[in-house]
Amino acid sequence: MKLVWTQEAIERIFEIEDFIYAHSPGRAREFVEEIIEHAETILPDTPSAGRMVPEIKNAGIRELIFKKYRIVYRVNENNIEILTVFEGHKLLRTEELKESERK
Repeated sequence: MKLVWTQEAIERIFEIEDFIYAHSPGRAREFVEEIIEHAETILPDTPSAGRMVPEIKNAGIRELIFKKYRIVYRVNENNIEILTVFEGHKLLRTEELKESERK
């Protein structure tokens, strides 16, 4: 299946990169690439690999964990949409899912 990164997810990835860059410029790009590679390696062949997101209990919206980040995605007929990426200690903001649906 094809992986599609929503605008919301891309914006969150840039925010993560900016945050890491402030503390470790050399590590920022590398870490973001690791997040992307994690999703792109696992999800196309095994879209059900992630768990159901506990906050919303919707079997159609799942998440992969990478280090301390949550990669939230939805499986459609033709693709897998990465909806958002955020730190694991935070709860999913449902507004982020709604924003992804509008874009």
